[in-house]
Amino acid sequence: MAMVKNKSAGSRIFDGINCLFFALIIVVCILPVWHVICASFSDAGWVMNQTGLIWKIEKFNVNGYKLVFHDSRIWTGYLNTLIYVFGNTALGMFLTVMAAYALSRKDFLWANPIMFLISFTMLFSGGIVPLYILVTQNLGLFDSRWALILPNCMSAFYLILVRTALQNVPDSLEESAMLDGAGRFTILFQIMLPLIKATLATVILYYIIGNWNSWFSAMIYLRTTSKYPLQLVLKEILVTTNNSNSNIDISVLSSSGDSADAVLYKQLVKYCTIVVSTVPMFIFYPFVQKYFESGVMIGAIKG
Repeated sequence: MAMVKNKSAGSRIFDGINCLFFALIIVVCILPVWHVICASFSDAGWVMNQTGLIWKIEKFNVNGYKLVFHDSRIWTGYLNTLIYVFGNTALGMFLTVMAAYALSRKDFLWANPIMFLISFTMLFSGGIVPLYILVTQNLGLFDSRWALILPNCMSAFYLILVRTALQNVPDSLEESAMLDGAGRFTILFQIMLPLIKATLATVILYYIIGNWNSWFSAMIYLRTTSKYPLQLVLKEILVTTNNSNSNIDISVLSSSGDSADAVLYKQLVKYCTIVVSTVPMFIFYPFVQKYFESGVMIGAIKG
């Protein structure tokens, strides 16, 4: 067995600095999450008087979550977000896969010019105002759910990832399938896509997270509150709880025998709302995390 050479002192120092650096990044990322979680389960009066980081749960209770889940806007926002996320992801993946397959074929004459035009849109765009005019006036989608689905259903970056992954599939597989009488759709869905499932899982993760956290498009295109996604509902709750005329309904606590003051619970409601809106992503991410690194690397082998 070959002997493994010992690392030099410089390499050990470099590895130590790297470990320290990334450990600090982990701490910086985890601290805000820990602060919010501890605050959301703590006593409202105690939380309101805190000015720094909250390291532990003080007087455990779930009164803040009672107030949040009693707000019908949360449930409506969840439903709307699921509609937008699944609509964008399903339509976006279909269009991305179909376009990527066509542009990855060597016998497609206009593949390179079209890819140049698609890549050009990643660097230059018309801006928010022309897009707003296009969506609201030309397409007539103002205050429509489609305004949050159609304009954002496809990304040039994701298209490039999937196209590159498809280019890495050996041509011999497609040629053999064609000799056996397989058509383009059969080759794509039964041969190609199963071989790049890591890349597809990564792109699906990108689509879901991007649409789950989206709120700006809803703010400029929607006016009916019943169509607001969860993140815009969260923004509305955080803004209204900052006002002196907070609309927190504390009757759910009063009916259970707890003393309740709307002003007292303003800060606690913020933390609980943030936790409620982020928990689904914490649950979803571990299931696709194993595909994340390999999917990105596969899509980055070729330019």
